[in-house]
Amino acid sequence: MKPEHGCPQAIPFENNPVRDWSCRAIDVLLGDARRSADTHLIHPYFKGLQGISAYLKDESTHPTGSLKHRLARSLFLYGLCNGWIGPETTLIEASSGSTAVSEAYFAQLLDLPFIAVMPRSTSPKKIAAIEQLGGRCHFVDRAGEVYQVAESIARETGGHYLDQFTNAERATDWRGNNNIAQSIFEQMQYEADPVPEWVIMSAGTGGTSATIGRYIRYNKLATRLCVVDVEGSAFFDAWCTGNRDVTAPGSRIEGIGRPRVEPSFIPTVIDHMIRVPDAASIAAARVLSERLFRRVGGSTGTNFFGLLTIAEAMMRRGREGALVTLLCDSGDRYSDTYYDDAWLVARNIDLAPWRERIERFLDHGQPLTD
Repeated sequence: MKPEHGCPQAIPFENNPVRDWSCRAIDVLLGDARRSADTHLIHPYFKGLQGISAYLKDESTHPTGSLKHRLARSLFLYGLCNGWIGPETTLIEASSGSTAVSEAYFAQLLDLPFIAVMPRSTSPKKIAAIEQLGGRCHFVDRAGEVYQVAESIARETGGHYLDQFTNAERATDWRGNNNIAQSIFEQMQYEADPVPEWVIMSAGTGGTSATIGRYIRYNKLATRLCVVDVEGSAFFDAWCTGNRDVTAPGSRIEGIGRPRVEPSFIPTVIDHMIRVPDAASIAAARVLSERLFRRVGGSTGTNFFGLLTIAEAMMRRGREGALVTLLCDSGDRYSDTYYDDAWLVARNIDLAPWRERIERFLDHGQPLTD
C-alpha cells in the first residue's frame, strides 16, 4: 500500500502508553464525581415573599468549595478526550480564582503541573488554596491581560491552556449527563412548584448560563433564564445591543463579570438580564449570610439580589411560583474583601441603603427598587 500525503505505512497495533494513561486519568476524574454526592437545594423561608418560593442550589459543598468544581472536571475531561492532556502536560488557566482552585485540585489528582494566571487583586485565600494544592500563580496587573499571558505561558512550556472562557460551553453536555441544570430540575420535581418560573444566575465564563438555557429549551420547559451582571462587565451591554465587541473595565465581584464578551457567553439562550450595583451584591451577600448562618460569596449576593428583583416584579403582577438561583461559593474566601469594612470604605462602597431595602423586602414585602 502506497502511503498518501507522507503518512507512515506502519499500522499501530501496539498499545499506546499515553492513551493508556489518559484512560486511567479519566477513571480518576470520574471516581471523584462518583464520590461526590449531589449538592443541596436549599429552600429558605422569607416572610415578605408572598406566593414566591426561593431555592438556592448550594454549589459551595463541592470538594473545592465552588460551582467551578463542575466546570474544572468538565474541562479536564474535554482536554483528555481530545488528546490535549498527557502524562507530562503542564496545564495553564486564566482565572480570577475559583476555577483555578478547582483545576489545581484535579491537576494534583493527576500529578500534573498547573499554573494559574490571575489579577493581583485576587482574594489571598484563593491564592493560598491554589498553592496549597500544588499550583503556581502568575499575576498580571489588569484583568484583560490574563488571556494573552496564559496563551504565552502555554506556548513557552509546551503545555495546554485549559481556556475556560472559550471551552466552558463546549465541555459540558447541556442535554443532561448529570449537569447542574439536570440536577436542579430533578431536585425540584417533588416541590409544590416543580417547574420554576425563573432560574436566576450570574455569568463569569457564560458556560453555566449556556448549559441551563440550552437544557431548558431542549426539555421544552416553561422556565425562563435571567442572567444578572455586575458593574464593570461587558455582558449586559452585549445582550442589550447585540454587539459582542463591547468592552468594559472589569468587575470587582470575583468570579463573575468580564472586561470582554467571552466566547462561552451565549446571549440567545437568555430571556432577561439585570445589571446589579456592586453595593447591592455585597449587601445581599451579607444579608443572606446572616439568614443562612454562614457566609456566602459576592457572586451569590449578585444572584440573590437578582432573585429578589424578579420576585418583586412577580408580586407586583400577582404572579406566584418558584425561583431558583445558585449559591456559588463560601464567603470565607472573601474575609479580606467583601466582609472587611475597611476594604469597602477604601472603595467608597456604602452597603447601608441596600441592606435596609433588602431587609424590608424580605421581612415585609416593601419595595426593593424605586
